[in-house]
Amino acid sequence: MPENWVRVCDAKSLKSGDMLDFDHDGKKILIAKAGNQVFATDRICTHADADLSTGFLNEDEKTVTCPLHLSIFKLEDGVPQNLPATVPVKTYKVKIQDNGIYIKLD
Repeated sequence: MPENWVRVCDAKSLKSGDMLDFDHDGKKILIAKAGNQVFATDRICTHADADLSTGFLNEDEKTVTCPLHLSIFKLEDGVPQNLPATVPVKTYKVKIQDNGIYIKLD
């Protein structure tokens, strides 16, 4: 497996509706599962340094809401859906392989 793919957790340990905080090499990452899809984004809101893993996951919309000022980010591309956030959160590629969830770090 290429060095830039990092194992996050066991695939079976993450259930639909779960959000997980993950730290690696100084990066704070949010792992979220909505339905059968797993997403990875930066964990810190681009508006006011709030931890998105303590926010609210909307599985149907595939979004996460910041717990501080309620900005909503799409998990697929990180784009904010409302103010006050205007800058997207970074997203990461995710794959499930050998019963593990992996993210690709740049």
